[in-house]
Amino acid sequence: MKNNSILLAILLISTIFILSACAPDADHRDDTIRIGVNNIAEDSIADVEVSNMWQILLQENGYNVEVIEVGKEMLFQGVAQGNLDIGMEVLIPQDNILIEEYGADFDIQDKWYKETRYGLVVPSYVEVNSISELNEKKDILNNEIIGIEPGSNINELTEKAIEEYGLDFEVVEISEPAMIEALGEAYEDKEPIAVTLWKPHRVYAYYDLKHLDDPNNIYGDGDDIAFITREGFAEDFSDVVQWMNNWFMTDENLSDLMAIIEEEEDPVNGANAWVNENRDLIDEWITN
Repeated sequence: MKNNSILLAILLISTIFILSACAPDADHRDDTIRIGVNNIAEDSIADVEVSNMWQILLQENGYNVEVIEVGKEMLFQGVAQGNLDIGMEVLIPQDNILIEEYGADFDIQDKWYKETRYGLVVPSYVEVNSISELNEKKDILNNEIIGIEPGSNINELTEKAIEEYGLDFEVVEISEPAMIEALGEAYEDKEPIAVTLWKPHRVYAYYDLKHLDDPNNIYGDGDDIAFITREGFAEDFSDVVQWMNNWFMTDENLSDLMAIIEEEEDPVNGANAWVNENRDLIDEWITN
């Protein structure tokens, strides 16, 4: 019992020490911009990519930057409490519950991407434009829609789509990398294939794809992506907030960024390569 009490005390002291280390004092906050990054891949679209991109851009302009990985709710909480300065990826309306809980204590800045999209995708050479038309192509598609990991939300929505549209199809559940590989092999051979996919995604940098219309709106409306800053950050770093409010990315340049980072296998190196290839675009954001 005594040993348990000692162990509990040690754990409590350790936790307090870690939390204290993560909370910057006023001098540290003034010196370093702390960007929070969602460390749960399933809850993130392009958070890692754009955070590393902005780390490079801000460092080029003389700022000290620290990228800190946290869970999604901890990111919102950290910005609200002032322990983090920026959260790059806030999905509106998907993240409205977290915004309602913490939003009184941070500032929502401009949207930098419009209308994420989830659904069924085929190569542009497949002559079908709507989910409701898929049964007409069931033979050439082998009655299969290639999904991702079992239990994923997009797979479940696809099962619902099959039921509501009366499709004679089944979802083939494999990993996301395996789905991308299957898509690439089919595309190279100009073979028909239907997959579950979303925008933005790096594969759009490689292939000419089309989302199938969803008349019944099974996959729902998309989200816009904005960034958030702690209270007072806009006053402390007015230039930075102005640059970031100038920032906007299209499907094309965001998928290119995501693809380069994947190819480099290092987010910093990949983001740096993309930055060097897109100076004209960046000059539209960063106006000194």
